[in-house]
Amino acid sequence: MRGGMNNMQGMMKQMQKMQKKMEEEQEKLKEEKVEGTAGGGMVTVTVSGHKEIVDVEIKEEVVDPDDIEMLQDLILAATNEAMTKADALMSDRLGKHTQGLNIPGMM
Repeated sequence: MRGGMNNMQGMMKQMQKMQKKMEEEQEKLKEEKVEGTAGGGMVTVTVSGHKEIVDVEIKEEVVDPDDIEMLQDLILAATNEAMTKADALMSDRLGKHTQGLNIPGMM
């Protein structure tokens, strides 16, 4: 019984350490930025690691009052690309702290 208790305490310490590291990584993610582009760079959307849009750049030559739909499509495409990159960044940064853990029910 004593060995099981020590094992449980060790696992709890490991979990607390992992939680602290993940919190630190999440703070760092606020500062990270990724970009998504569309139309060969005509539209660029910048997103933080917390998936907040922080900037949108639209080149003047892509703005056509007679074709608003194209501009909307470019903005959507650039935003979706940036969000996908932000997801990958978050997964990469936080996932490295959970690798190798063999916790029942967390697979």
